[in-house]
Amino acid sequence: MLIRPSRRMLLAGAGAALVMGASRPALAAVATPAQTLGPFYPREFPLDRDNDLAVVAGQRAKGTIAHVFGAVTDNGGRPVPGARVEIWQVNAFGRYHDPRDRRDAPLDPGFQGYGETVTSAAGEYRFRTIKPVPYPGRAAHIHFKITAPGGDGGLVTQLYVEGEPGNARDSLLNSIRDAEARNSLIVPFAPAAGIEAGALAARFPIRLGFNAARPG
Repeated sequence: MLIRPSRRMLLAGAGAALVMGASRPALAAVATPAQTLGPFYPREFPLDRDNDLAVVAGQRAKGTIAHVFGAVTDNGGRPVPGARVEIWQVNAFGRYHDPRDRRDAPLDPGFQGYGETVTSAAGEYRFRTIKPVPYPGRAAHIHFKITAPGGDGGLVTQLYVEGEPGNARDSLLNSIRDAEARNSLIVPFAPAAGIEAGALAARFPIRLGFNAARPG
């Protein structure tokens, strides 16, 4: 099911963002650092690949529902409309929805595993998914792939959860030596008041390291 945010949802999302922003100092504007694509970027895309990963054919995903949203901007801080944003992550049991992942963990038929959307005129994106969970060797994370309009450059990166103990041990996250850039990937998940009861919300702004062409 495609999630089209209503005015109420956008206002609620802005409120959640203000609450989360108050929990730590504002970060300076830095380009979002690149991370590896990983072994489980889909070779074949699922038929259902919209921006609601938490429901498949009427079945609800296991885990805690999370609304992840933000804006894609270019190196000058200008919104990038029409950018393709893709995410993929493990299910609540720590397994990717991919035949190459043969870990001894259950599949979840209610979890899509992969989703995509296109940024609005203001550069904004939104996903409804689950709060990521860790698995052996990795801290909890969500993979992101951003492709600028017309395929003019892009970025692959990962979102991490603030307060997760595994962050201190994750070698990929800690390979980013600049603390400000590293911290730009670590975001709080807070109650999604006014968006969905019992769900969480996380604001993840993405700043490309180049100036993207604009459609039109």
